[in-house]
Amino acid sequence: MAKKQKFDFDLIVIGSGAGGSAAATIAARDGKRVAIIEADTFGGDSPNYSDVPTKALLHAAQLYDEARNGARFGLRSNTLGYNYPSLRAWKDLAVKRTGAGGNRKYYENEGISTHKGEAHFLSPNEITVNRRHLTAETFLIATGSHWVAPRIQGLDDLPYLTPRTVLETVRLPKTLYIIGGGTIGVELAQMMATFGTKVYIAEIASRLLPREDTEVGELLEKTLREQKGVVSLLQTRTLSVVKDGLGKRVMYTRGGVEKSIRVDDVLIATGRTPSVDLGLENARVIYTPKGIETDAYLQTSARHIFAAGDVLGHSSHTHTALLESRVAAHNLLHKNKVAPDYTATSRLTFTHPGIASVGLLEDDCLKRDLQINKSIAPLNIIARSNTSDFRDGFVKIIADKKGVILGATVVAPHAGEIIHELALAVKLQLTCAQLASTPHAFLSWSEAVRVAASKLASS
Repeated sequence: MAKKQKFDFDLIVIGSGAGGSAAATIAARDGKRVAIIEADTFGGDSPNYSDVPTKALLHAAQLYDEARNGARFGLRSNTLGYNYPSLRAWKDLAVKRTGAGGNRKYYENEGISTHKGEAHFLSPNEITVNRRHLTAETFLIATGSHWVAPRIQGLDDLPYLTPRTVLETVRLPKTLYIIGGGTIGVELAQMMATFGTKVYIAEIASRLLPREDTEVGELLEKTLREQKGVVSLLQTRTLSVVKDGLGKRVMYTRGGVEKSIRVDDVLIATGRTPSVDLGLENARVIYTPKGIETDAYLQTSARHIFAAGDVLGHSSHTHTALLESRVAAHNLLHKNKVAPDYTATSRLTFTHPGIASVGLLEDDCLKRDLQINKSIAPLNIIARSNTSDFRDGFVKIIADKKGVILGATVVAPHAGEIIHELALAVKLQLTCAQLASTPHAFLSWSEAVRVAASKLASS
């Protein structure tokens, strides 16, 4: 007689986004009995509500902007317009095409048991989903994170937009107050302003994109102001929001002075918090509101439970969650555990110009008391800036005293593509001389990388 299986599954993955999907697939293909649980839409945040739809609309906005300003190239485009329902239809098509959004069938085709609903631990090896009890030998928690509104008087009493709901609006607001000048805030500010919304963006720090080097935020603020009329309210604390006719009145303080502004809508882009409300104490998993605690191998305090992605509370990059998901799968399946290597993880902001950075920032080096050399190559010194008539941007490289590249930032069209040779340089500890001596194709934006590297190679 066959031995009765002790558990329903070998592995239950909670969350079908980037942190869970790779691991579930890898384990299923390894012959394990796998279940995946999703409380929201299968595929998670990235393909359904953030990366994919946002970038689809940003691409359309960029095309519209370039075409509208085509007179300098001899193009007659001043009568150009757009249809917002059609833009939304394009966004929905892009989501559908990626195939990762709403992809419950994909998991089922991989032989993975799928369950829609909130998972809650009853004990270390048992969870409940929609009153159904499921058991497993091992678990991967990849519940991600969710948008949280800051404590602002009156905000809870009024409807407001989030980076998720703003993509579903039937029409764009004429005026918009964005709280939060990080990556998502500035991407949405540029997109909305391109389509004609008057945008105010409030950031508590002294610059936009406070997690990037100073030059980045300063250049982006200037670009948004001069090209899109975006008003950046820096070092600004939002105090309250009240109803004002059909719109809202926002009170804020800046430089010790209280001011108010009337807008159609308010968008919250201040940050996300890990989704840890799933009875973790019943599984003896140690966590805080800032996320689940794991060791270097993504193993929680309960040895049979691992965690990956935003629920760890340290990153909002989809490619980081995917990396962690693959590592977690390896560690669940093999005795020889590996740790995720974050060294060359790029950070991207899909504005125009694009912004990408990798490795250490100048601020990081100062905090660590590292002796560094740095160089900046402005885009306007390479030929491509003339043929494309685009000069606002730069490549910045930071190296140690031996010339080994520690970090880099690119502000340029296609920055997200250009950054990868710099990521490789950081990962392999290449020197500026090695990068500078690598032929860079003429009339590519990447020539600015060679220029920045050669400045340091010769210093």
